[in-house]
Amino acid sequence: MVAKQIFYTGRVQGVGFRFSVKQLAKGFEVQGWAKNMADGRVELQLMGEQAEVEEFIEEIAESHLAGFIRETEQQDISLLANCVGFSIS
Repeated sequence: MVAKQIFYTGRVQGVGFRFSVKQLAKGFEVQGWAKNMADGRVELQLMGEQAEVEEFIEEIAESHLAGFIRETEQQDISLLANCVGFSIS
């Protein structure tokens, strides 16, 4: 089990980015959340088996969302506590 924190920079707010990420998450065995940041980025925290997490991140990068993403910053984090499913806030 691994956990990642990813910040997406670009035109990622006000375009349904978080909703689309949540829809994509339904096809993967991952848990976590996505939220808008005050600085205009979207923060994504997720966890799951390494292959599922990597495939999910790749799916985001190859989806229609790619056109909104200018930069991605990713790092490993501690496993998420009390996290069930995938949500947006």
